Amino acid sequence: MNAFNPTHAAALTKSAQPLRLTTAALLAVTMTVTVQVKAQEPASLENLINEFRETSQACGNGEASSVGPLAPNDALALPPATSGQQLQEALQSSGYRPAKLQAISVSGPGNAQSAMQALKQRYCEPLRSHEYAEIGVSRDGNTWQVLLAKPLLSPDLGDWQQVGRDILKRVNDVRAKPRTCGKESFGKAPALSWNAELGKTALAHSKDMADKDYFSHQGRDGSQVSDRASRAGYSWQRIGENIAAGQGSAEQVMAGWLASPGHCKNIMNPDFTEMGAAYATNPQSAASSYWTQVFGTPR
Repeated sequence: MNAFNPTHAAALTKSAQPLRLTTAALLAVTMTVTVQVKAQEPASLENLINEFRETSQACGNGEASSVGPLAPNDALALPPATSGQQLQEALQSSGYRPAKLQAISVSGPGNAQSAMQALKQRYCEPLRSHEYAEIGVSRDGNTWQVLLAKPLLSPDLGDWQQVGRDILKRVNDVRAKPRTCGKESFGKAPALSWNAELGKTALAHSKDMADKDYFSHQGRDGSQVSDRASRAGYSWQRIGENIAAGQGSAEQVMAGWLASPGHCKNIMNPDFTEMGAAYATNPQSAASSYWTQVFGTPR
């Protein structure tokens, strides 16, 4: 990067000449920037909602604990609807068939931060519900629409080890490029390798959450990921965990983790060298599917 580049030097020299833009051209530039900023606002609100779900904030007299991230889904990013019928027709056109759907609309906020404040005040409980796994946000002027959905799950999501290794491949694809998680930037990180003990650790926690219908890093026996990894025979120097609930594929769960700053940081952390991942299902539970991803660095 420190080497002299004659092509860049020529471009810099050429751009140093006086630049004259007509009024129409200036307006075009301004409009382009404005459109780009407005297009980014729904994505910003999705990030803010996932950050809110990461906090241990209670809604009213509810339990104060973090909940899993929501995976952005373009099929849910529908234009704000003026009626339930219009929304239903739009969903049918998009091809999305939710098992459960919550539609939220607020009018007035001029930016994502203001919209988030209004949503937290009025819709804390659905925003923090572990029953939802996917999200779509749209904006029309100062009207914002948030769709929270629980997708229909396939009765068989596949062998847990194959799905876990699919997650590992997706993680390594992500780590191969620089990425920003929330406000923190990460460079490329070395690829992780699969570890059987970490896979068993992930499977045990996913099964426990599914069988006992709860969502937490702390197991029902009071264990943390460090305890569970040691119990599985993994001698660790560094350990970390991501969990999620309600997603129906490796692609969906990765989209949710990457959309959540805290989970994204674990994925990009260059200090981890190994990983295991697994899911478990229980149709009678609130979220139906539960996912665990365990990162480690051995001693």
